[in-house]
Amino acid sequence: MSSKLSEQKQIHDLFPNLEEGLYEEMMKYGDVKEVPAGTTILRRGQTIRSIIMVLDGVVKLYQEDDEGDEFFIYHIQPGQACAVSMVCTYAQEKSQVTAKALTDVTLLTIPLQYMDKWLGQYKSWHYFVIRTYRSRYEELLKTVNEIAFKNMDERLEFYLKSQVKQLGRHVKLTHQDIATDLNSSREVISRLMKKMEKNGWIIIHRNSFEWIKD
Repeated sequence: MSSKLSEQKQIHDLFPNLEEGLYEEMMKYGDVKEVPAGTTILRRGQTIRSIIMVLDGVVKLYQEDDEGDEFFIYHIQPGQACAVSMVCTYAQEKSQVTAKALTDVTLLTIPLQYMDKWLGQYKSWHYFVIRTYRSRYEELLKTVNEIAFKNMDERLEFYLKSQVKQLGRHVKLTHQDIATDLNSSREVISRLMKKMEKNGWIIIHRNSFEWIKD
């Protein structure tokens, strides 16, 4: 199977129930990009010029303040689009968040001018955009609930479970990585993770952890 046909099938499989004409335009005007893990895809303050859709891998979305402190928001998985890129593209505003490739990722990027065009031309795209906004809004509310109303050990449990859900039971994250995402200190995270290990929830490895709790 040719690379182009393989990409077309992947887009069909990951983003089902779109009109055939829309698939054709996505293939014609979209650009498939391979992005290595750790690459910053979207920076705070950057003017968005493309809609970002994930074909493979996991993208982490987070907010960064003026001092460089980070706050984890949510992940974007295969078959999902970056709602921020859609909002900023539509309004031609600058991004207030940062998106980074958590793993090696494959992206489909589509020039901004097609956002408005497809909303009027394809009903399935209109519904897809609404579902994307709603899904991201619900995830954001869930994250805010964890941060605003729960203590650090409960926040850490929520965070680790979300990482395991995205990346599998063995997650390559340092205690400092986790502390940065939760706006905490490495010492606090290390202490809480050792407590979780003692309780039989995780196994701590060098620069990673393994989730073993059912």
